[in-house]
Amino acid sequence: MRFLSTRGQTEPVSFSEAVAIGLAPDGGLYVPETIPDLGEEFLEWKNYSYEEICHAFLKHFATDIDPVKLRSLVEKSYENFDCDERAPLKQLGDGLWLLELFHGPTLAFKDFALQLLGNLYEHQIQKTGKSINVLGATSGDTGAAAIHGLLGKSGINIFILYPDGRISPLQERQMACMESANGFPIALDGSFDDTQLVLKETFGDSSFRNEVNLSAVNSINLARVLAQCVYYICTYWRLPDSVRGQVEFVVPTGNFGNILAGWMTQQMGLPIRSFRVATNQNDILHRLFTTGEYEVHRVSPSLAPSMDIQVASNFERFLYYAENSNPEKVREIMNRFKKTGIYRFSDFDSNSFTSSRTDDLEIKSIISQVYKNYGYVVDPHTACGLTQIESKIPQVVLATAHPAKFPETIVQCIGIEPTHPSLEILKSRKMIKHKIASNAEAVKIFIRENS
Repeated sequence: MRFLSTRGQTEPVSFSEAVAIGLAPDGGLYVPETIPDLGEEFLEWKNYSYEEICHAFLKHFATDIDPVKLRSLVEKSYENFDCDERAPLKQLGDGLWLLELFHGPTLAFKDFALQLLGNLYEHQIQKTGKSINVLGATSGDTGAAAIHGLLGKSGINIFILYPDGRISPLQERQMACMESANGFPIALDGSFDDTQLVLKETFGDSSFRNEVNLSAVNSINLARVLAQCVYYICTYWRLPDSVRGQVEFVVPTGNFGNILAGWMTQQMGLPIRSFRVATNQNDILHRLFTTGEYEVHRVSPSLAPSMDIQVASNFERFLYYAENSNPEKVREIMNRFKKTGIYRFSDFDSNSFTSSRTDDLEIKSIISQVYKNYGYVVDPHTACGLTQIESKIPQVVLATAHPAKFPETIVQCIGIEPTHPSLEILKSRKMIKHKIASNAEAVKIFIRENS
């Protein structure tokens, strides 16, 4: 299978090339040339393990990797998870389930994709003999998961930009206390959107990209979206027969990548009723799906910092499909949005989606209520998905992070401090982070000096 840019001004590439490049040279995002119909094949995977489903799914896309080698990469990627199910499904009440996606090494859903991406990178380097520098930006969990996924891998340096003071202290420690010689957490002033803009400007310099062999680890990397498709398929088969195919998946999201993965599996034939885009008070996606207007507002720091985003980078992939795979239309919309910060869709099709918004007061109330009703502790991001738990539609809410990553908020809500052994170890380690000027030139200088 080949992969195309959403903006249509880049030659098609293989899976491994799309992974290595990350962001397409024309500024677009890579998408599969076709979305395969896997409806019949999904039926064969009912009794498969997580790794077996992952391999069976990815081999439709990673057609340039030997299937036996791909199987070994997949198995290696999930051996450090602390649950045999990888993504256990917990029932809270009648018609309400939580999909626990925090059993990976850094206790966040990003581990599912980034453990695999790290092994794909390593395979690519072994094959080509060419080292790479990986650049990403994080609003919280991506940075730690990315650094951990590439920890100690030969031929790889990883640089993670993040908004200084705008992620939780433990999220920062997960990046800055790794004691990794090839990982560089870089603190920048401003919001995550400011940080992401610096990242895009850095990637926009094609000569620099080629000079240092730069690759993107953000959710703009197609491999991350495809890896996240897998837990939707696994969850489908773990649900009771009576509700399977009638469930709404509720996805706390800021960058739209996690929910896009679910939507793509639906387009491939997985019987999913619908999706709810669950935002915090930074609600650009909620406003889009309720009004058809995509408009940037100022970022408001919240108790769910990983969702403090106003520009959802993965939305461009959905836009590509919503506009009938028309790259000219995508370029027109994205150019207008870049210039004005707003785009109004006259006939925006949101047939598969609903949306919701949760502010900080509601997050605290939900954490308290869920603990009171079910004896279960949820983190602030997962709380955003639990705003409509009285719904008559069966719901699977994606639990995106372990509550121990946000102890201050949890203590305020229920008077109990959640802990996890891996986080307790970090509290005694020295932090090493790099504070540099918040612009692309400073980032390029830092990468050159540390490559």
